[in-house]
Amino acid sequence: MKLASLSHGRDGRLVVVSRDLTRATDAFPVVATLQAALDDWERLAPRLADLAEGLEHGAVPSFRFHEHDCASPLPRAVQWLDGSAYVNHVALARKARGAALPENVWTDPLMYQGGSDASLAPRGPILARSEEDGIDFEGEVAVVTGDVPMGASREQGLAAIRLVMLANDVSLRNRIPSELAKGFGFVQSKPASAFSPVAVTPEELGEAWRDGKLHGALLAQLNGAPFGRPDAGADMTFDFGTLIAHAAATRRLSAGTVIGSGTVSNRDADGGPGRPMAEGGLGYACIAEQRMVETLRHGEPRTPFLRFGDTVRIEMKDAAGHSIFGAIEQEVLPHG
Repeated sequence: MKLASLSHGRDGRLVVVSRDLTRATDAFPVVATLQAALDDWERLAPRLADLAEGLEHGAVPSFRFHEHDCASPLPRAVQWLDGSAYVNHVALARKARGAALPENVWTDPLMYQGGSDASLAPRGPILARSEEDGIDFEGEVAVVTGDVPMGASREQGLAAIRLVMLANDVSLRNRIPSELAKGFGFVQSKPASAFSPVAVTPEELGEAWRDGKLHGALLAQLNGAPFGRPDAGADMTFDFGTLIAHAAATRRLSAGTVIGSGTVSNRDADGGPGRPMAEGGLGYACIAEQRMVETLRHGEPRTPFLRFGDTVRIEMKDAAGHSIFGAIEQEVLPHG
């Protein structure tokens, strides 16, 4: 089953989307918003699945689905927790600045709590006040949970996953060092994130969803040119069940919590840092990682962060080349 929220009010208008992302039908006869569906998932999910089946067979009223009409699936989520499941990304960051990698980074996931009250639309702009902030994109996988009890196990975390989607965790890199130096966490350096037009149930993903991971190339483009295609299932140190259990260690999670994987990152075939696509590598899912590799190889970064007018696209396709979640495609524009 594939679900989307068309732009409408604060919480969107829930629609069921066809597998090929060409048609949609209103979910209103069942439930008006995705958050309401998540709050009563056990009862409502089967009814939404019936709508999805009817849509595939032309048995329910439908209309043309346009990704540009979408808000993020949860325009305002109860919670957004972003992990750093790809330790390769963390290791590169530490190595590039000559810092040691803490031993527990391999056993204890990193995670921060971001703003979830106003997610960006997947085709809406990234608004920034200054290019000097070091504007960056981060291509990620994210899941949406049902209710998760405090102290949940990995298996309970996996069972609580309701939907899977992609994310662009926008970062202001030049604000991060001074903010973290205060000893707390991200606020100004982590503005609103965007999520893919469509959220997909795990069972709909078939073999691409296994072991609590989404397997497949996450495709990142910058100004229409390929930037990266790392495999989201490879080099993922912590699966989503582990991330959810980590988040729920000392508190329960409410239905509609969004958990991010952190920037998708792969090692090179020889075990070293990934290479740029121009050199036959898989490239990167954020600019910062390319700059880290440039620093290690050349002594300094060479790729600039995003400028006003740049466009970022993040997508994933199935084995037949069809888009699974629709595309996040955003232009960077000055605020005000």
